[in-house]
Amino acid sequence: MAREAKIKCLVFDLDCTLWQGVLSEGGGKELVPGMREFITELDRRGIIMSIASKNEEEAAMANLRSFGLDEYFLCPEIGWGAKSESLKNIISNLGIKAGSVAFLDDNPFERDEVAFALPDVRCYDAAKFKSLLLADELSPAFITEDAKNRRSMYRADFARKNDEKSFGGSAEEFLMTLGMKLEIAPVSEGDLRRVHELTLRTHQLNSTGYTYDFDELSALIDSPDHIFLIASLTDKYGDSGKVGIMLMEKQKDAYMLKLLIVSCRVMSRGVGTALLTYAVRLAKADGKRLTAEFRETEHNRIMYITYKMMGFEEAEENGSDILLEYAEDDAPEYPPYLDIMS
Repeated sequence: MAREAKIKCLVFDLDCTLWQGVLSEGGGKELVPGMREFITELDRRGIIMSIASKNEEEAAMANLRSFGLDEYFLCPEIGWGAKSESLKNIISNLGIKAGSVAFLDDNPFERDEVAFALPDVRCYDAAKFKSLLLADELSPAFITEDAKNRRSMYRADFARKNDEKSFGGSAEEFLMTLGMKLEIAPVSEGDLRRVHELTLRTHQLNSTGYTYDFDELSALIDSPDHIFLIASLTDKYGDSGKVGIMLMEKQKDAYMLKLLIVSCRVMSRGVGTALLTYAVRLAKADGKRLTAEFRETEHNRIMYITYKMMGFEEAEENGSDILLEYAEDDAPEYPPYLDIMS
C-alpha cells in the first residue's frame, strides 16, 4: 500500500512526547512546551488525531482530561501491547488507509517497530514536532469549513455506528430512522476549496482518481459543456458537510461522467447510489445516454462495484481505463431512506 500525499491522521505517543516525563513514574505534570498549540492547529487544519501509548488507560485518559485535551483524540489505543498493533486498530476504527497516517514518538525503538510492521505509516521524532507544521503533508492547500468540523463529524459518525450496532432491525431499517437529507446543487465559487479537498483526500470512492487544480475547477463552474454538482448530507446526528461531487461532460448523444467522488465517511449511506440515480435521470430527461469514465486504482474497487450494481456495463476497456454505460431501460429509484433535495 503506497503512501498518500497528505496525512489525514497523526497518532501521538504520550510519555515524553505529548507531556513531559513518564506518567507511571510521577511525570506527566506538564505538557511539552508548544504541544497544546500544535494540537489545536492540527485540529483547525482538519487533521484528526489519535493516541498509541503504553500506559494504564484510565490514568492516561484522566491526565489528558486534566489538560482539557481528551476531546481532540479519536479512537485512542492505550495499553501495553505493541505500538504497531495499536496503529492497526486505529486505522481500522477510523476507516482510513495506512498511507495517510503518521506516528509521533520520542522513542526510536517504538518508531522503528511501527515502521517495520507498517511501512506506509510515516514515523516522526517527537523532538521535531514543531517543524511538522511546515511540512507539506500536514499543510492542506485550503482550510475548509468541513476541515474545521472534521473531528465533530467523526464523533457523530461513531455515535451513529454505535446506535446501529444496538439497533434490532436491518441496515436499511436503521437508515430509515435517520431522517437523512441529501442536497444536490451546482458547484459555486464558495464550494471550490471543499471540491479541491475531496479530489485530493478521497481514494476509495473516487471513480477515476483525476485531480484538477483550483483554476481548472473554477472554469468548470461556468462551462456550458459540463454539469458540475456537489452533494451535502444531514441527518438527526448533525451535518456531515459536503460529501460528494459529480462532474458530467455534455456530448452530442450522451452525458459522460468524468468524475464521481463520495467521502469515505458516508460510504454506507447510499450517497453514491443517489448521485448515480440523479445522473441517470438527468440524462434520460434530456434524451441522452449516460456513460462514465472509470480508472482502476489500488483503492477504488468499491466504486466499480457500485457502478455495476446500478446497471452500468463495460462499453470499452483500455488497460485500467474503462468506459461504462448505463444499460437499463428505466431509471433507478432513489434509496428510500434518503430525502433528495435539488
